[in-house]
Amino acid sequence: MSQHHRADLPLPQLAYSTATEDTLMSERNPILITGAAGEIGGVSRTMVDMLLEQGHPVRAFVRTDDERARSLRQAGAEVFVGDLLTVADVTAALEGVRRIYFSVSLSPYYTDAVSLMAAAGRDRGDTEVFVNISEYEQSFMTFDRMTAPEEERRGRLGGLIANSSPQQRAHWVAEQVLQWSGLPTVNVRGAMFVENPLMTWLALEPLSRGEMRLPFGDHRLAPIAGYDVAELCVKILTDPAPHISRSYDLHGPGLKDMHGFAEDYAAVLGRPVVYVPEGVETWSETYIDPALAAIPHTAEHLRTLTRLMGGGGYRGTPDQLETLLGRPPKTVRWALENHPRIRKPASA
Repeated sequence: MSQHHRADLPLPQLAYSTATEDTLMSERNPILITGAAGEIGGVSRTMVDMLLEQGHPVRAFVRTDDERARSLRQAGAEVFVGDLLTVADVTAALEGVRRIYFSVSLSPYYTDAVSLMAAAGRDRGDTEVFVNISEYEQSFMTFDRMTAPEEERRGRLGGLIANSSPQQRAHWVAEQVLQWSGLPTVNVRGAMFVENPLMTWLALEPLSRGEMRLPFGDHRLAPIAGYDVAELCVKILTDPAPHISRSYDLHGPGLKDMHGFAEDYAAVLGRPVVYVPEGVETWSETYIDPALAAIPHTAEHLRTLTRLMGGGGYRGTPDQLETLLGRPPKTVRWALENHPRIRKPASA
């Protein structure tokens, strides 16, 4: 059965299974974590710390042997320096690995990187789980919807866009590639993270004036904390069997409007913050275009995401996260309190 048609199955209980000889053998193999050189508090780096604390060996895949790589070594991880777009590096990184976590920053070469990792894993033939960080938009990017007439597509997506961004399309293709590969895959599709640039560093300048300027009108959203995604992925990697061939569409605890988010920012920053709605295109031209002019792929993705949410096309589904974690998800306020870009202005 395709991984894209199993959301109706009952959610697994996440108690750790009784250790068998195969499980014990797998636990001695390093778990590969890509994207591990992200900033402290990022999903991959948080996962490295969680896995090491639980006693699991970790191989952290990084692009550059820099201060972030040294920090990973100091934490206890084995660091592999390589290029995810070089098949020789990817194959070498998988030596002795049976469990893979795959995440890459926004990139025009995203599908290439996923395909190379899938090909290398398939060639090895002993992969137990491939945890793929996908995107929440994949939950409604079905083939039928993407090939519907433009007017119907616009109606579903809120009217401001008809098509996905190149990055969203790349995630869709990546999920197809992983399905075709036959690898035991789990797709983790988190809704917009609290740590998303739209909610954090792109918003810092107006926040310094006590304004939360965003183009989302009176729409309600439920962003997810990166910490929760990291914890769920660790649970899957350490006990993969109940999750194989599933796709989890996740969002944070409770929908709220932008005025509610302004209250969260005010509490964290310790000063009044009011929500000031802006037009979608005006906001993109003011905040996205100047900040991301040098990386047009990322800029286009954020512009598309902004139009999707600003048009009301970012509709949630019943949340699975609390059942999967066995605890309530972290709140937006908690995530902001623990985000380095927000903490710094708060302490100024």
